[in-house]
Amino acid sequence: MERILEPEIMDGEEQVRVYANADFADENQGFVDQFLALYPDLQEGTVLDLGCGPADIPIRLLRSRPALRVIAVDASGPMLHWAEKAVRQAGFEDRVRLVCGRFQDLQLDSPADAVISNSLVHHVPNAFQFWYAVKILAKPGAPVLIMDLLRPETSEEARALVDQHAADEPEQLRHDFYHSLLSAFTEDEIAAQMAEMNLSRLLIDVHDDRHWLVSGRVY
Repeated sequence: MERILEPEIMDGEEQVRVYANADFADENQGFVDQFLALYPDLQEGTVLDLGCGPADIPIRLLRSRPALRVIAVDASGPMLHWAEKAVRQAGFEDRVRLVCGRFQDLQLDSPADAVISNSLVHHVPNAFQFWYAVKILAKPGAPVLIMDLLRPETSEEARALVDQHAADEPEQLRHDFYHSLLSAFTEDEIAAQMAEMNLSRLLIDVHDDRHWLVSGRVY
């Protein structure tokens, strides 16, 4: 099945509200736990989160690593509104810098000590822009953890995944999940992108029936 693009920015008020209120606790905590297990040495410094959404992952990460700071970037103004509320409720205003803008335009005062991203790549028309941003925004040797959806072989398989994992979710979330699966990349495509960008030290793994996970360090 060929990739079918979906909008790059999630900025509809109702769409954002449904996404921000969805229960991704297990998935997000699993992502954070994986980062903590892979990089126990990263106890302080700045983590760059590309496509932070409502900032649940930065908050979970900071609860486990109190000396870290996070620059959380998202191109959706409505999504950053939810992120701001969540960060304020967590009491992390002094540890999270929220940036509303496209990652392609992002400039940092100094390279990040680590880069994370969950569920952004499938929104990007040109994934090479994403991997280029990871390279230029991370300092040499910076840990990386990237997770995103895995495109099924057929639209029927995509629909089956939606029914399996989001049977009781609102219709808006089911709609978005289905179209995100169609817009996602395959494992081979991601591996080829990283090879072309000379990111051979990053490793890709199929995490479960619907996610790939890239980890390693940028040099």
